Amino acid sequence: MRWLPRRRAAKEPTVLIADPRLESWETVSTFEEQATALAWSEQLRLMGLDARCTADHPLDRFGRGDIYLVVPPEQWSRANEIIENLD
Repeated sequence: MRWLPRRRAAKEPTVLIADPRLESWETVSTFEEQATALAWSEQLRLMGLDARCTADHPLDRFGRGDIYLVVPPEQWSRANEIIENLD
């Protein structure tokens, strides 16, 4: 009997490019490097917030560009408070 590999669900990119689902979300901070943006996003997620990284245009091959750390509007105050105290 031959085993077929399981299909994995498509993994969402770490930085979403021009994603309309995030248009109403609020920007908490901006970054130029993907690694830094993802680290901050992970910190907010570990604290229970629904944080995402997004950009209007694709990043360059080094992971640089204008990256926005965003959260839903109702979580902006809490996210901003966390960012200011961790900064």
